[in-house]
Amino acid sequence: MLPTPIYNFSAGPAILPESVLRTAQSEMFDYNGTGFSVMTMSHRSDVFMSILYHAEQDLRQLMDIPDNYKVLFLQGGASAQFNMVVMNLANGFKRVDSVVTGNWSRIAHSQMGKLSDVDVHLAAHGGEQFNYTNLPPVSSWDIDPKSAFVHFVINETVHGLQYREVPKLEDGMPPLVCDMSSEILSRKINVSDFGVIYAGAQKNIGPSGATIVIIREDLLDRCSSHIPDVWNYKAHIEKQGMYNTPATYPIYISGLVFRWLQSQGGVEQMETINTLKAKTLYEAIDNSGGFYINKVHPGARSKMNVIFHTGNKELDELFAQESTTRGLQLLRGYKSMGGMRASIYNAMTLQGVEALIDFMQEFQRRYG
Repeated sequence: MLPTPIYNFSAGPAILPESVLRTAQSEMFDYNGTGFSVMTMSHRSDVFMSILYHAEQDLRQLMDIPDNYKVLFLQGGASAQFNMVVMNLANGFKRVDSVVTGNWSRIAHSQMGKLSDVDVHLAAHGGEQFNYTNLPPVSSWDIDPKSAFVHFVINETVHGLQYREVPKLEDGMPPLVCDMSSEILSRKINVSDFGVIYAGAQKNIGPSGATIVIIREDLLDRCSSHIPDVWNYKAHIEKQGMYNTPATYPIYISGLVFRWLQSQGGVEQMETINTLKAKTLYEAIDNSGGFYINKVHPGARSKMNVIFHTGNKELDELFAQESTTRGLQLLRGYKSMGGMRASIYNAMTLQGVEALIDFMQEFQRRYG
């Protein structure tokens, strides 16, 4: 039998707040006196339309999304957006600029040109420059003012990198398109600095199945009628997000998470807590006398995904096995990275981080 409590450090699908799960449990068979589960409710019913409306309004309030931005709850994960942003925003353009700083931006770069003749220009490469241990500063990005947009990933889940200072481009430059999957709602940002923000829900919002897309309204004019409607942002907006059946239950859970975030004091309070969690865990790594290693430059360390290893693959595997028996779940690093990865999203408590540190110190005493 596993010990209690269980702390879920998965990078995604990831931890959800306990109160959200309990609310979902209590409403599983009967949502708000309707006699229906949200799972079996028509997406066009007034009840679900209310769920969708309030989810959007709560997200707008949490992120202070301006009125000239549209919000969509789509499907296909963040990976579908690698192609959708090109199909929708690059019509009539010869080039898009792509910043590669880790696993997911590398994949995005490789995919963006597959359904278009547009040149996907490598504007910066953190692998060539820093071996994915630091981030190329915005000032070094090679951007053409005539590009359709500049794509980047603000937090690299696999390599444990994060732009601590949110990138911003000067006036007259192309719009920023940002994959914000693993850090959305973890800190305050200025939405107006971006043309498009997208995020898979399964890391810091809700269960897998929904993808948030926030798009500046004027960019919808680029969406060609030749794009099949299911991949066309404008078509989805014109149908109020109901072009096809949305991921109803993930949207419902996401809405519960938005309400939970509001009850916690909003994004500003979450940023304070997240900063403390990350600081506490990185200090434990740095103060281990080299037993635990994190090679990421301190100024580029992710506050959401903390990677570390011992330098010994067998010892890393033993750490993963023993931590599981202590209720510290899913700490193995990404398959291509090895080592360990602790994803400490909004729903991870400081107590969970402290439990991990206690085990790390005990493990070091026994094997160091």
